[in-house]
Amino acid sequence: MQWSEWFALGTLVIAFGAMVRDRVSSSGAMVGATIALLCAQIITPRQALAGFANPAPITIAALYVLAAAVERTGALSPLVRAMLGSGRSLRPSLARLLFPTAAMSAFLNNTPIVALLVPEVQQWTTRNERPASMFLMPLSFAAILGGIATIAGTATHLLVSGMMQDAGLDPFGFFELSRTGVPIAVAGLLLIIVVGPIVLPERRSTRREVVEELRDYVVDMVVSAGQELEGHTVEAAGLRRLNGVFLVELQRAADGHHIAPVRPDTILHGGDRLRFAGKVDDIVDLQRLPGLVSAEKDHVVTLETDEVEHFEAVVGAASPLVGKTLKEAGFRSRYQAAVLAIHRAGHRISGKLGQVTIRTGDTLLMVAGEGFYRRWRDRPDFLLIAPFFTVPRQLSRRAWLVFVVAVAIVALSAARVVPLVTAALGGAAVLVFGRALGASDLQQAIDTNVVVTIAAAFGLAAGVNNSGLATRLSTALVQSLGRFGPRGVLLGVALAAALLKELVTNNAAAALVLPIALTAARTLSLQPRGIAAAVTLACATSFLTPTGYATNIMVYGPGGYTFADYLRLGLPLTALVIAGLVWLVPLGWPI
Repeated sequence: MQWSEWFALGTLVIAFGAMVRDRVSSSGAMVGATIALLCAQIITPRQALAGFANPAPITIAALYVLAAAVERTGALSPLVRAMLGSGRSLRPSLARLLFPTAAMSAFLNNTPIVALLVPEVQQWTTRNERPASMFLMPLSFAAILGGIATIAGTATHLLVSGMMQDAGLDPFGFFELSRTGVPIAVAGLLLIIVVGPIVLPERRSTRREVVEELRDYVVDMVVSAGQELEGHTVEAAGLRRLNGVFLVELQRAADGHHIAPVRPDTILHGGDRLRFAGKVDDIVDLQRLPGLVSAEKDHVVTLETDEVEHFEAVVGAASPLVGKTLKEAGFRSRYQAAVLAIHRAGHRISGKLGQVTIRTGDTLLMVAGEGFYRRWRDRPDFLLIAPFFTVPRQLSRRAWLVFVVAVAIVALSAARVVPLVTAALGGAAVLVFGRALGASDLQQAIDTNVVVTIAAAFGLAAGVNNSGLATRLSTALVQSLGRFGPRGVLLGVALAAALLKELVTNNAAAALVLPIALTAARTLSLQPRGIAAAVTLACATSFLTPTGYATNIMVYGPGGYTFADYLRLGLPLTALVIAGLVWLVPLGWPI
């Protein structure tokens, strides 16, 4: 191997290793790798910056704006309420949920769709006494499957289409991937409906657990009038450093006013009711404190009050909470909220919550003051925030505008009247000027990590090509699988993408696999479009782990799942996708 190949390989290993270990964001790793290749003069400055001039990342940013406008205006709310149905039978209820979800995900980013549906599904499963675990993972998988139906369904499609254009090929048409994506999606949905109820466990969701087991970790105490604690602050009374329990909420005796979270400088009054959370086995500290008496009533908390709201929030990989304890993160002061419980891998974590190190996928059950959802719903700190008591979303007066813009974007780009990037940018401008989305909301609406990752991927792909690494790896692929013909190469490409996408992001996997696949196609004199279609469809579907895709993480905690639960349904789905690609791609694109 030449030095350039070793350098490119080492750069890829370091960048991908950093992403696997969550040391840096995917955008940081991709940009760093591109800069390293540029400094080594393996790629030129024009190649390093080519992605930022390519239509793909700009198109993705504009489609994020459309998805945010759909969420803000409640344009999908009538459909959401209609699709859930009465819940009398499990499989028909799954079908009513999954097929419309997949159809919506074919044209809109699936992350906001799942964020919109998770609270609705949780409320629906509670009302109909159904386990949320039977619906939330299928919901995520249906959104992923729907995304492979059109070019706008997922960012990975747009990335590969842009890289094809960069390599001198025509980009994919709006519905070009549908010839393979739609049959695979339909087959996958049917498999979920038939197999899901058999292999998925009936687990309690975090929401049901907090309602049913609340007596296990919540206790109410009352401040005795005229005793030691009256007139002191919470800090001075020693209520901030208790063993195994912590102060969550205070209710004033005088007027019933709720205070949550409770600040250290809050003054205690006689008769105030204090609510503590933690393990009830550890309430010894409370019993030792003079001036506190038991509320002498059942410790079931009424979760719905006028002034205090309860939420469950899923921690994503980009959250600043990851790797820190609640105390280290200054959770109370930063978010003006207090954590009641932490749910991880299907179980509630016991012990002192302030000392638990937060991980990606943890679900935090919290109590917060009014306005918490509005302040934090679009921030990277939480991948999903679901209120315990979901108020039906009111349809905005501008919902019609969002619907018209969405239809126009699809129609104009599908009919090739204008390129997709032009239609998407024009639609985003109409939504902003039409006040369906405020100008101040644009930054929060666009996932800059994804956009920058895709832009940097072009430089990385150029480095894999220029260094000779793509030729060497494709030669190995051809020598090992070429004797099985084009379908053998397709199988190798699909398997490589299926493995790599579970370790790093879908887009990073596509950026590495596509140059190798296209080089292999040239070596065997195969048509490149089918090979490229196989790469993007394989990379855009992730079912094996909760960390493989954003929507999988979003349902991980709320559904009470473990890592192994994803394999139960994810393995047959992954096998179906790979088999479908090997069989259908040569039919859609004679290679």
